[in-house]
Amino acid sequence: MKNADDTAEYIKNANKMLDAVIAKLGLKNDAALSRRLEVAPPVISKIRHGRLRVGASILISLHETSNFSIAELKSFF
Repeated sequence: MKNADDTAEYIKNANKMLDAVIAKLGLKNDAALSRRLEVAPPVISKIRHGRLRVGASILISLHETSNFSIAELKSFF
């Protein structure tokens, strides 16, 4: 199990990445992002709360939707 500091850092970085994508797309909130990515709203919530890691499929969806490069998205971590 990862220690609490690593988890907190991951959550902070994941939130920064999601916020950057939301801002770039001009969306209002996580619900709008989930609709754009065509994922269930709990997926975004679980990422924000550290219960789900950003996997390859979400990373690719974020890239294709926002036009952030994969490298830019990974740089948040």
